Amino acid sequence: MEVYYDDRQDNINITDEMKNLIEKSIKAVLKVEELDDDVEVSVSFVGDEEIRDLNRDYRGVDKSTDVLSFPMDDEFIIDNRILGDVIINTRRVMEQAEELGHSHERELSYLTVHSILHLLGYDHIEDEDKKEMREREKLSMKELEIYR
Repeated sequence: MEVYYDDRQDNINITDEMKNLIEKSIKAVLKVEELDDDVEVSVSFVGDEEIRDLNRDYRGVDKSTDVLSFPMDDEFIIDNRILGDVIINTRRVMEQAEELGHSHERELSYLTVHSILHLLGYDHIEDEDKKEMREREKLSMKELEIYR
């Protein structure tokens, strides 16, 4: 597995431990989905303003969000190896962790799991799809032994 990191924020010091957690989170999703871990993923850490711009420009939603997922376009996939890009808003990682009463690490792991599931085609627009995606998230977090 190859994970490429880009840190464009100043809210959190991105440590090697955090990168290891992200990689473990990706592997957990792949295991739950019974997929090979011979994949490539790009993970970018950004602030509130940048993710708002991306959300507006690519999704037509002019507000900040916690994480965005950009699956690799089918025409560029090479042997199904490149999954796509994950964009994490570190400010929201901190805020949501505090609101939910758990660690920044747990929130970072959950957002990674959530985003990788999006890269694999899951969504939560329709209720039935949301239920299925939430179940996959729970299984992945259980695999990581990270509970609320």
